Amino acid sequence: MSTSHHITRRTALGLGIAATASAASGALGTPPASAAPSTNTSTSTSTSTSTSTSRTASTPAATAATTTAATATAAVLDKHFAADTTTLLKNPLTGWALYGSSAPPADYWTKYDDVPLPDGTTISVSDYASVMYMRVSWTILEPSEGVYGWDTNAAFAGILAEARRRGLRLAFRVVVDSRDKSSDFTPAWVRAAGAAGYETQTGSTTVWSPYPDDPVFQAKYAAFIAAFGAQYDDPATTDFIDGYGLGKWGEGHSMLYQDATNREPVFDWIIDLYQEHFTRVPLALNYHRMIGGPKDWGTPDPESERMLDGAYEKGYVLRHDAFGMTTYYADWEKSMAAKWRYRRPIIMEGGWVTAQHDVTQDPRGYVTTADVRQGEFDDSVEAHVNMMDLRNGETLSWFTDETYPLTQRFDAEGGYRLHPSHVVVPGAVAAGAMVDLTHEWTNTGWGYLPDNLPVWNGKYKAALALLRADGTVAKSFVDTASDPSTWLKGSPTAYAFRASLAGVPSGQYRWGIAVVDTTSGGAPGIQLAAQAAQEGGWVVVGEVTVG
Repeated sequence: MSTSHHITRRTALGLGIAATASAASGALGTPPASAAPSTNTSTSTSTSTSTSTSRTASTPAATAATTTAATATAAVLDKHFAADTTTLLKNPLTGWALYGSSAPPADYWTKYDDVPLPDGTTISVSDYASVMYMRVSWTILEPSEGVYGWDTNAAFAGILAEARRRGLRLAFRVVVDSRDKSSDFTPAWVRAAGAAGYETQTGSTTVWSPYPDDPVFQAKYAAFIAAFGAQYDDPATTDFIDGYGLGKWGEGHSMLYQDATNREPVFDWIIDLYQEHFTRVPLALNYHRMIGGPKDWGTPDPESERMLDGAYEKGYVLRHDAFGMTTYYADWEKSMAAKWRYRRPIIMEGGWVTAQHDVTQDPRGYVTTADVRQGEFDDSVEAHVNMMDLRNGETLSWFTDETYPLTQRFDAEGGYRLHPSHVVVPGAVAAGAMVDLTHEWTNTGWGYLPDNLPVWNGKYKAALALLRADGTVAKSFVDTASDPSTWLKGSPTAYAFRASLAGVPSGQYRWGIAVVDTTSGGAPGIQLAAQAAQEGGWVVVGEVTVG
């Protein structure tokens, strides 16, 4: 059993004292019998050298009676850990997204391996990314009714398999609108089944798109999303899904309906459809000012913000497809990002595809590709994004002399980067004793770990563990009061809780601390940015004797 309480930074400056208060009495600021007062009130900072410290203090056995009869601790480990600002971390819903292709060229991977850096070394781009993101047509995913591309399309399955081999999770946007495409993005069998739609021209090619309010389209698409969810609603392999995908390029604008009054019913239908079939993987939605509307741009549509807010309230993640485009990422878009900051994470996509557009048209006065990257980065800092993109055609431009410092800054400062900055645990304890455990967490990133998403449902928790010599866990202690979604940059957060060592055999162990995934057997679920030895995802705190 364990009991826990949360300590704000203002009441836990002396973590060795305040954060080890008696959970039974709730008297914060009263040191337990097992700990001598700590006078070190500093917080770890992003330095290049470790600031970990340890200290032991003896406690008279007679004072054990002042807490509980079961508490008998003879030493205390009081450790500070500095932030690691250089290691590339691959955590859920943060980091870089590398863009994939459902029909990848033969050199897709080779052009991203052995990429030269300004210092003369080389890297693999896939080592920087945590996700492979792919916009893919419904036709690729279901060429015949009930026949799925992930089973039958060798090129599509192959790029996904290689991404997984490289440690990348997957992310998708399913596109059904064929406008501006060279082929039909909705399968021909849907049209043959009687779905109503319209033809457009892409150059000399005639393509067909369905009306999203057509009942045949909706029935066929709903059946597909059920199968799609059965395949990819797995957080072990999938990072997020764009849960809309209608309109031009799947961005949610320039929508054509059979009946224009169906705009909001269609929006509600598709939001609810994706949420029905993706119950464990986060869903994302482009916060476009014309969401679901007939126009591609203009003064913000008066219904857009209310409709988008409804989806985000339901648990959708924010993303936007025009970071760095001053015309298309303006005050309205920035206000949406500010409104939802730390309530929902934000995924960034850079707007300018520099090989296709004249970037000098931007009001910021861009001249070079490096200028565009700087503009995208500046927008990302302001929005506190969790994820940035390495999109097709733009990927290598993030590793040049001018831009690589921005890439390094995002690695060090972007998204969330969590570490235990201060831990106080016993260094010796009687077998079966109750122990007081205190821990402080610091986030050096500008984003946040979105454990408040409904699909995650608070599954990530701080935990301490007794580790055997071989690194396996003898017993772990989950602090159920901890909430990583509240760990924000500049606000270290401390907790104290009491746990029982009942059932732990006498012997020598090491304390470890981690952020665990309670839905995966309590194993460490988040890579930590701590300058410290780690064992299987546990940051090693120090030795403890039980017995």
